[in-house]
Amino acid sequence: MNDEDLLLKNYDYDLPKELIAYEPSKDKEEARLLVYDRATESIIHSSFKHLDELLPPCAIVFNDTKVIKARLFGTKKSGAKIELFFHEAVNEFECKAQIKGRVKIGDELFFEKGLSAKVQALFDDGLRQVCFFQDEKLVPYEALLEIFESIGHIPLPPYIKRAATLQDSKDYQSVFAKNLGAIAAPTASLHFSKASLEKLALKHKIYYLSLHVGAGTFKSVECENILDHNMHAESFVIDESLARLLQSKEKILGVGTTTTRCIENFVRFGQLQGKCELFLHPQNKPLRQDFLLTNFHLPKSSLIMLVASFIGRKKTLELYEEAIKHKYRFYSYGDAMLIL
Repeated sequence: MNDEDLLLKNYDYDLPKELIAYEPSKDKEEARLLVYDRATESIIHSSFKHLDELLPPCAIVFNDTKVIKARLFGTKKSGAKIELFFHEAVNEFECKAQIKGRVKIGDELFFEKGLSAKVQALFDDGLRQVCFFQDEKLVPYEALLEIFESIGHIPLPPYIKRAATLQDSKDYQSVFAKNLGAIAAPTASLHFSKASLEKLALKHKIYYLSLHVGAGTFKSVECENILDHNMHAESFVIDESLARLLQSKEKILGVGTTTTRCIENFVRFGQLQGKCELFLHPQNKPLRQDFLLTNFHLPKSSLIMLVASFIGRKKTLELYEEAIKHKYRFYSYGDAMLIL
């Protein structure tokens, strides 16, 4: 057990700003792929179009969550402009949201298509509890998602300081996105085209789970000792066919950190649905998943710690330095790494 692995400062690295990807690769499969084989300790610099050739026999698990158009622009009664970023449903009629601009309990906010919101509570973490109305009737969560699809905007990661475009609505959504509920994309999935999925399915069994990625995915760990970190919770659903796979001895590739957390949560607790709060790091290693496909993550994030749970902190930082040296593109729209 290495206490150095518990210190937040030891998950930091310097990234040149020009390596942050603000747009995806023009061709999904032209994204670069750093492959690290633990058995041989070898590194291959490849591209996503060669994934099929690089993978050993295994089942592949994806997260089919769909990103909500969770960012709304509207006005207060005074006419002042307001921006609301939906985070999650508390129950059928109440939600948590981030609101840019000063608001107090009882304030009403007005959006397109007769949608309005009323502020019910203010929380210390900056979130607000709101309920939504349309034509003075409370709007339930499922109906609200449909309205968001018609008037909302895709919520890009916080480090991308530009307005979301129509192209982002396509780019920041996996081709198999199905179940609305995320406010951030499971970004390793963004590299897959329909053609590459069909190709993979010729050799590999494909499975899906749904874990609705929350804003916590971008939140830096802030505790000096990472064990003190309060991990964010995200809703998930696993079906029976995937549960059977996870109870078997078949090799598994998890696509993305969200898929990995969900798989490992099931192995530990046996839940088919609920909230996942699992924090994987070098002292809480994966028990079931064999291989990981993931993007390059923010310094001091729980996501880089998850990568370190597979290969150790020092090796993770070595590979990140290797990626920087070879000018890989980082973060949500960036290149990927395959751990075998």
